[in-house]
Amino acid sequence: MSRISRRFKQLEARHQTALIPFITAGDPNPEVTVPLMHALVAAGASLLELGVPFSDPMADGPVIQRANERALKHNISLRDVIGMVHRFREQDQDTPVVLMGYLNPIEALSYQKFAQLAGAAGVDGVITVDIPPEEAEEYLTELRAQQLDPIFLLAPTSDERRIKLICDAASGFVYYVSV
Repeated sequence: MSRISRRFKQLEARHQTALIPFITAGDPNPEVTVPLMHALVAAGASLLELGVPFSDPMADGPVIQRANERALKHNISLRDVIGMVHRFREQDQDTPVVLMGYLNPIEALSYQKFAQLAGAAGVDGVITVDIPPEEAEEYLTELRAQQLDPIFLLAPTSDERRIKLICDAASGFVYYVSV
C-alpha cells in the first residue's frame, strides 16, 4: 500500500479530512523549502504538494506564477526539487509528498530517469498538469514501476467517459479542479 493510500486510510479511520498544502520548491529561496515542509507537517498537513518551478506555468494563477519566477531566479531544477524531497525524507518517512508540475522538465530527464530519481528520493505521487491519460502510457508505466502514484486532474466539465478514463489511470487520489 502506498504512503498516500495509507494516509487516506488513517484519516478515514479517524473521520478526518486531509489538509494538503501546496508550496513551490525554492520559493522564496531554496534554503527554506525543506524546513517549510517540516513546519507544514508540524502544523497539521496530511500530505505535501511540492510545486516544481517551470518557466511557463500556464495552468497556474498569478500567485503561483510569481512563485515559479522567484524559484527560477535561484535556478531550481527538477533534480533540485527531488533532492529537497530526499532531504525531507531524512527526518520524515511518513508524510506523503506529491510533486506537481509540467511535463517538459520530466521529458528532459526521460520518464524512466525521472521516475527512478523520484522513487529513490521518496516521492509518493506526481501531478503533471499537461499530460492527458490517453497520451500517458509510457509515463504511467515508468511511474508505476517505481511505485509512484500518477495523479490526474478532473474538471467540473468532465463527462462520464472522461471521469472513468481519469479514475482508471490515476492512483493515490484524483485532483478535482474547482472554478
